[in-house]
Amino acid sequence: MQIRLKYVVEDTDRHGNVRLYFRKAGQPKIRLPGPMGSPDFMAAYKAAASPSAHAKEPKRLKTGAIVPGSIRWLCSEYFKSAPFRELDPRTQYVRRGLLERFCQRNGDGDKPFRLLQPKHLRQRRDDLIEKPEAANGMLKAVRQLFKFAIDYDHHDRNPAMDVEYLKSKNPEGFHAWSVDELRKFEERHPIGTKARLAFALMLYTGQRRSDIISFGRQPVRDGWLTFTQHKNRNSKPVRLEIPIIPELRKIIDASPCGNLTFLVTEFDRPFTSNGFGNWFRKRCNEAGLKECSAHGLRKAAASRLAELGCTEFEIMAVTGHSTSKEVTRYTRAANQKIRATSAMRRLSEEQK
Repeated sequence: MQIRLKYVVEDTDRHGNVRLYFRKAGQPKIRLPGPMGSPDFMAAYKAAASPSAHAKEPKRLKTGAIVPGSIRWLCSEYFKSAPFRELDPRTQYVRRGLLERFCQRNGDGDKPFRLLQPKHLRQRRDDLIEKPEAANGMLKAVRQLFKFAIDYDHHDRNPAMDVEYLKSKNPEGFHAWSVDELRKFEERHPIGTKARLAFALMLYTGQRRSDIISFGRQPVRDGWLTFTQHKNRNSKPVRLEIPIIPELRKIIDASPCGNLTFLVTEFDRPFTSNGFGNWFRKRCNEAGLKECSAHGLRKAAASRLAELGCTEFEIMAVTGHSTSKEVTRYTRAANQKIRATSAMRRLSEEQK
């Protein structure tokens, strides 16, 4: 007796073997075990004929795919925007890293950005209480992210603006070189060495390492350094003209210099900012100055100008700061010393 079941078809292969399939229009065919009518066949047939066998699974996002409306999605839109792309490449790199780490923790990147509340950010901030600079960097990056969201009509508020920064463990920032530390470096690295040239370029111009690595014959015009500061050069460019004082001129003339830039690597190529920082760090270590850094020389230059009685605006004309806030922080110790000297001189005169 031949058994005939609905949707069951036979298919004979090239070797003469008969294969059984459950085949229904609009659905993929399902292989059935033989022979037809056996217990295994009937169990497989019933399973194939049930509605659940052909129910479509919900569409899943691929691994690493971005959930629309999520924090990660907002970040991806921000990274493509003009406000982000106009940033300095180094700033882009740092901010992208901060936001990507923000998304990676506890899967926060896949959560809707509209649900992010100040209380959530405070918790993230407090988790970094031992690293206040890292916490503040995270908050700053999120503030910029949601500023973009508001400007581009993705959102109507900035939850990060309601979260306060943590107080820095080192409010004075980078260590400013003392007179003794300056002298120790000069004794270890005399005039004629590349280390002394780098030291002099920072101390006698008050510029950042990202600027002094680009100084060379070309920016010098009639004894003046004419250049645009590297920091914020794309968004808020600051152009400076600084005279080369005789001491710096003497050191440049006595030092080995590259063709394009004064400072070059051992392969006769210009330094990168990070490469120079690492190289100068070693030169400081050689002089026994573990606490000193390239940026600390910029602070030392501003402090020396303050000790000489220069006004904040005169110092700003050298350092390139647009506000006196940072200059005040750089020169606070020097100004205190000047005022204390003046006060004690008056006291001494009164005693006489």
